[in-house]
Amino acid sequence: MAFALMVATLQYAFMPERPYGPPLVYSLLIATLTWAVIDLGRDLFPSAAETGWPKGHAGLALVLGGIVFGYLGGTTIADAVCRYFQWYPPGTGQTTGELRSSILITALAGIVGSFYFYAVNKGAYLQRKMAEARRQASEARLKLLESQLEPHMLFNTLANLRALIATDPARATAMLDRLNDYLRATLTASRTDALSGRHTLADEFARLRDYLELMAVRMGPRLRYTLELPEALSAQPVPPLLLQPLVENCIRHGLEPSLQGGEIRVVARQNATGLELEVSDTGVGCGPEPEAGFGLSQVRERIGTAYAGQARMDWHSQPDGGTRAVLTLPLQTA
Repeated sequence: MAFALMVATLQYAFMPERPYGPPLVYSLLIATLTWAVIDLGRDLFPSAAETGWPKGHAGLALVLGGIVFGYLGGTTIADAVCRYFQWYPPGTGQTTGELRSSILITALAGIVGSFYFYAVNKGAYLQRKMAEARRQASEARLKLLESQLEPHMLFNTLANLRALIATDPARATAMLDRLNDYLRATLTASRTDALSGRHTLADEFARLRDYLELMAVRMGPRLRYTLELPEALSAQPVPPLLLQPLVENCIRHGLEPSLQGGEIRVVARQNATGLELEVSDTGVGCGPEPEAGFGLSQVRERIGTAYAGQARMDWHSQPDGGTRAVLTLPLQTA
């Protein structure tokens, strides 16, 4: 409609001595009929997915047919309307030159309009494909990072188990049994998450509890932990095994070097900026700038991939010993 109004206005600008009504009626009727034939007729032919237009010669024939039908039908109806309202002086009509001009304007307008909508549809299709490709690339990268986490955790646990076998076989056997239970539960949960496409904070905290119980077999009373997850946040989706590398860091670099051990605290809370996940320990601590080890690098890379710049991790060394890592993630509302 806007395009038809523009054409009528241009015609009136070149012939201001004539009334504005006739070109307006002709332009609107021709444009409407042309659009109706082309846009509604597209559903009668097999269309290309990237454009929504008929494939091959059918698309060209539909556009040309719509222009011809729109011109003939629109002109016939517009003639009757103009005669009825007596917009033309008696005995006047279109000259041969005006007829050629109107045909040319109709053809150009139909072609330009059709190409515009063709380009819009194709551009929208390409944007959808690009967004889908980016999403698939992000998912593949997250899967790759997740696949690196599981063997890393397993190798660390087996190394601890090997050391325990030489010093305390009974506890080593108990730890091996707990490891079997943990791996079985983790594998079952991973398959469920893959099928549902969702891994919630409740799932993440359940896996953390299993892992900490596994480590407690080896460390005994030297390992204490607290997990705080409000019920309102339990259904929040997060990448699988997001917090486990931070917990492993706390055990390996904070609690294990300490004779007294310490406590690990994992807390989920909602703040003004979104979802906040905190992992802290009361171990020996370290310098203000930790080395870029596997755990911290993994977490930073995963939240950067999963949340595209909408998440961050802040790491702090506690003044009285221990460390504190805080993840700030976007909060997903129902």
